Amino acid sequence: MNKISAGWLQSIEALKDVPVDQLQWLADNSVQETIPAGEYLFRVNDPITSTIFIISGRVRAFILQNHEAREIAVFEPKNITGYLPYSRGNLAIATGQALEDTEVLRFPREKSGELIRHHFELTQALVHQMTNRVREFTSNQLQNEKMVALGKLSAGLAHELNNPAAAVVRGATSLREHLHLIPEYFKKISTIQMPAEKVDQVTGMMFDLLRRPRKAPLSLMQRTEREDELTDLLEQYQVENAAEIAENLTDFGGTAEDLEAFRRHIPEAHFSPVINWINNNLVTEKMVADIDEASRRIATLISSVKVFTHMDQGHDQQTADIHEGIINTLTMLQHKVRKNNISVQQHFNTGLPPIKAFIGELNQVWTNIIDNALDAMAANGQGVLDITTEKDGDCIKVSIIDNGPGIPADIQPRIFDPFFTTKEIGKGTGLGLDIVSQIVRQHKGAVKVQSVPGRTQFSVSLPVNA
Repeated sequence: MNKISAGWLQSIEALKDVPVDQLQWLADNSVQETIPAGEYLFRVNDPITSTIFIISGRVRAFILQNHEAREIAVFEPKNITGYLPYSRGNLAIATGQALEDTEVLRFPREKSGELIRHHFELTQALVHQMTNRVREFTSNQLQNEKMVALGKLSAGLAHELNNPAAAVVRGATSLREHLHLIPEYFKKISTIQMPAEKVDQVTGMMFDLLRRPRKAPLSLMQRTEREDELTDLLEQYQVENAAEIAENLTDFGGTAEDLEAFRRHIPEAHFSPVINWINNNLVTEKMVADIDEASRRIATLISSVKVFTHMDQGHDQQTADIHEGIINTLTMLQHKVRKNNISVQQHFNTGLPPIKAFIGELNQVWTNIIDNALDAMAANGQGVLDITTEKDGDCIKVSIIDNGPGIPADIQPRIFDPFFTTKEIGKGTGLGLDIVSQIVRQHKGAVKVQSVPGRTQFSVSLPVNA
């Protein structure tokens, strides 16, 4: 078994920008082992004790569902799995079985503290790997078209995302706190050339820049002009990486006046390295902000999924506000709303009485109808989705209206038939509206459609006292 080198680790896409000395430290502190074909790399509920790098071979990760193995991932050479920095996960949620003789590199979890304290770029790369894992899993789950499948997958989605999402939030906080320690290191290495009070002034100015409230975003022309101005000034002062620094300063609202203020406190001979050090802190802060924002979106999604599937409640009919399910459905489909440039208009009668319903099933109704409306408007590159709730006799009426191309009159009578679909092969099963019809009938309600080019309206009426 050949010993893994820093060069091999750097060939992993996620680690390509990590300094070689940090990768060598990783290799020196890891253990290689071979997992024979058919043996297990990890089992469900096993403690997560290491970060695992696949060197060769393949590992299938699966969970048991209804006594059957359901594959959730296949790890191939140069894939990373197991523990990642700041993760709160302690037990494996799946079983990993070697499909062939598989060689792996294990980095023990107990060394993660040393990793975080002394190897920032490596920690950053592994945290980024974690956010990619979360993002990819989220995207894959939300692309599922039919709510039958989504209803089954959402509980697993929430479980899979909850721990890493919380870990990313905590990791972002920890990294921001770590950033505040950097000035002490800067002070130690700089006081030889700079008086301590100057160092304090420079670091104070840097933190003022980091904490500066963000103003209204610049237009493209304004941003270009600002970056050009800063780049010219930095190049005039012979600062390395001038264009990159100008871009980051602009992100934080930095101006030529800020550069001049820094220059008044930094000796000319040290201006370039100190400004690059400040830029490194700006980049770090920006990374933290990105992780924080992304993780909070994930946490919001998890909350919506739990309400959407009603996974914390029983499966009997319960009294609920009709609007809650609609709002959570819109949250889950927000990526599609943005992608298709859709404007959503909500005309909700908030004085409507609650209804008694199977909440999780009723959410499938809203998702199938809204998802179809978004698909219909996608061809135009934009659209308006109008959702109205109102009292209609003894019923609550929900109208979902889109301004897509409409449904041809000759096929309107067939749209609720099982397996009938107008979507291309691979994009529709023809079960969505059939499920809608069944669920609405189960609630003793009615669903109707009216469609002409430019306006399609699905109306769902549900009795208040079913």
